[in-house]
This record gives sequence, C-alpha cells and structure tokens, in this order.
Amino acid sequence: QVHLVESGGGLVQPGGSLTLTCSVSGISLHNYAIGWFRQAPGKDRKDREGVSCLGPGADAELYYVDSVKGRFTLSRNAAGNTAYLQMNNLNPEDTAVYYCQALSTNTIQAMCVYATSAGYWGLGTQVTVSS
Repeated sequence: QVHLVESGGGLVQPGGSLTLTCSVSGISLHNYAIGWFRQAPGKDRKDREGVSCLGPGADAELYYVDSVKGRFTLSRNAAGNTAYLQMNNLNPEDTAVYYCQALSTNTIQAMCVYATSAGYWGLGTQVTVSS
C-alpha cells in the first residue's frame, strides 16, 4: 500500500519560513515524480495549484510556479522516501492547505500545471501566513 503523509505546516508571520515534509511509503521517489500543490481557502479541488514538481531519478527536471521562484525549494532525500518543501519569505498569499503527490510521469511541468487527481496524494497540511 502506498501512503503519503504531509507534515510541518503551521502558523507563521509574513517573512517567516517553514519546511514541509512528505513522508512516502510503498513506492520510491527514485521511480516516481513528486509534487507539492496547494489549495487556497475557499477554493475547490479543481483549483489546486502546482507549486513545485520534481522528476524521478538523477538530473531530474525541477519546476516551480512563478510566484514561488527564489523563495521555495523542493528536494528529496537519498533514500527516496521523503520530500521536502523549504519555504522562505512567506506572505499571506501562500496561505493554503499544502498537499504532496507522487505520480509516475516524466512530464514534470505538466504534472504541476494540470494537477491531475491521478497518482497518490496525501491528506494535506495547513499553512497559514498571518501577523
């Protein structure tokens, strides 16, 4: 069975930082792409936004949505069972429930842009940026 579990969310002031963790079991991120998505308050599942996606294997393609470039960093560990989203300089517009997805794909930008319901998803972790 495949499980993805997000953690690390919370309340942070504007300009602050958080690191989200996606713990993966049942598959290896060396064989699956991993992505972070967010669903802002009041938005539907279909409006879930791809934040960052990383392809499987070495020299993998890495995608960031423009609004987080230079502030967020996606990485995975050597064991291929954990992914991280380091988020710096957070602002209120980053407030959302953040989800991780594992998907068998090599089209990384499309994975993030289209946010398919396929693959494996976690249940999300809330990030609130507020003073």
